[in-house]
Amino acid sequence: MRDFLQPTRLRESLPVLLAALAFLCLAGGGVLSLAARPEQAALIWLVGASSVFVVLVADILRALLNGRMGIDAIAALSIGVGLALGENLAAAIVAVMYAGGQLLESFAEGRARRDMTALLGRVSRTAMRYQGETLESVPIEALHPQDRILVRKGEVVPVDGRLLAATAVLDLSALTGESLPVPIQMGHEVPSGCTVLGDAFDLLVLRESKESTYAGIVRLVEQAQASRAPMARLADRYALYFLGITLLLAGSAWWWSGEATRALAVLVVATPCPLILAVPVAVIAGMSRAASHGVLVKTAGALEALAAVTTVVVDKTGTVTSARPEVADVRAEESFTANEVLRLAASLDQASGHVAAEALVRAAASRGLVLTLPVDVVEDAGRGLAGRVEGRRVVLGGSGYVLSQLIPGTGFSRAGVASGTAVVAVGVDGRAAGLILLSDPLRPDAQTTIQAFRERGVRRIVMASGDRTDVAEQASATLALDAVAGDLTPEGKVELIRREADRGVVMMVGDGVNDAPALALADVGVAIGARGSAASSEAADVVLLADDLARLPLACRIARRSRNIARQSAVAGLVLSGGAMVMAAFGYLTPVQGALLQEVIDVAVILNALRALRG
Repeated sequence: MRDFLQPTRLRESLPVLLAALAFLCLAGGGVLSLAARPEQAALIWLVGASSVFVVLVADILRALLNGRMGIDAIAALSIGVGLALGENLAAAIVAVMYAGGQLLESFAEGRARRDMTALLGRVSRTAMRYQGETLESVPIEALHPQDRILVRKGEVVPVDGRLLAATAVLDLSALTGESLPVPIQMGHEVPSGCTVLGDAFDLLVLRESKESTYAGIVRLVEQAQASRAPMARLADRYALYFLGITLLLAGSAWWWSGEATRALAVLVVATPCPLILAVPVAVIAGMSRAASHGVLVKTAGALEALAAVTTVVVDKTGTVTSARPEVADVRAEESFTANEVLRLAASLDQASGHVAAEALVRAAASRGLVLTLPVDVVEDAGRGLAGRVEGRRVVLGGSGYVLSQLIPGTGFSRAGVASGTAVVAVGVDGRAAGLILLSDPLRPDAQTTIQAFRERGVRRIVMASGDRTDVAEQASATLALDAVAGDLTPEGKVELIRREADRGVVMMVGDGVNDAPALALADVGVAIGARGSAASSEAADVVLLADDLARLPLACRIARRSRNIARQSAVAGLVLSGGAMVMAAFGYLTPVQGALLQEVIDVAVILNALRALRG
């Protein structure tokens, strides 16, 4: 009972209680009326209508204080005028219809939000951390990078980490929409929020809980649920016009006929307006549908912009290419072997979340090399990593960074290394140990994704890259792109977005920190959150939770369908309501008949709006 009386619980239960009270009063009054007790029946109807009227007026005042004025004012007028004219039955029916409509809308929105809300219920609270040779249960807020934790079968992974076991079987459906179990190999990154389906495994913590993948998703979902679409805000403005038209028509009917009940009938049949019922339900349904496919649309406004995209700008690395580098070769210096260089570098890279680190760990595992945990690790973001492995000081990263950490005069042999090849330099105990050559192949789904964009109405597709123009053109040679822009700084990408915005609505797709400014400027910024930077996810309007670009054209299709359904529902509801209001004004509908007809219209438009949940 105490939990029920909490403000949040009471607020959530109010639509149910109000609808139940209004219905019981209407039914009870009906029974008394049939029993030839009209005075008692009128009193019971008065109680039901007055209860809804008080709550309704309080809601209207609260909205006015927040600078909003909606169509609910018509419902309040209908009930108030009905009671003033002694039409208690009509007022009670309007009260039931209004309370029932609110309950139906609440149910519809809850159904529409289901896939987004499901994401919020999977946050872990504790984790089993190794303390020496023992395990202790600690809050996830106490976990720090390089801690080692045990994740057991059936548990939700609490923080992002690197897999230390040979393999793990995970359920990623809550994050990506992928319904089948996904096997993960040693050295790969495991995102927080997924569920362990196979055996327990050890995990090396890469990020604190507040910086982990799932924490970011939760923040984005909360932001999405709190947002209102431009179409919904436009609906509020239309609602004010509709309110004015309703009052004018009701007043004219009263003046022309001399019958106050005609004015009441007009007010009743306009309660509530389908415009503000259908639009939010359809938009939220579309956002939920997109989330079920691994595409998290952060705001309702972004969903509308997604529906109108005509130009797509894609970053090269991670969008056109896989952003899953592969070790192509290991060039060891004198006194070092290739396997030794790779084993030491991969051991140190276990503490890094960089995509190149995963490639090294994966390559070492494929060669059967035994890795050890590093200590005293220090990472210079974007440049390199240093630490101790088996008592030896290891440094890796870009050539310039590594050389700055080595004994003066020491260098790397770059004979046979083609210009433009991605290289990880490795130094051990102050000496140059070797170079690890990486390759970044074209994504297998790049061509099909571009074709799908074309089929969804995208007229122009441009690739943007920080690499040299010739390298970018070579990477995209087999793709049907409209333009390729290379040698771009973050400022250059921003300028490219500005130019393309003159052609139409622009979507920018990227995954790096350097993409964040362009993502923020584009009409729709899409971050590949499955492995992208936190900065890009924060700046973007849409986050792709699954590493599957084919879901973006699908999201565009979902957005367009949701927008069309919202418009259809709103227009159809307004036309039907307008026709019913004219009939009521000419005396063809009584207040009771008008209330029943309006409820049928409301139910119809809400059910139509829920079609956005289906594909």
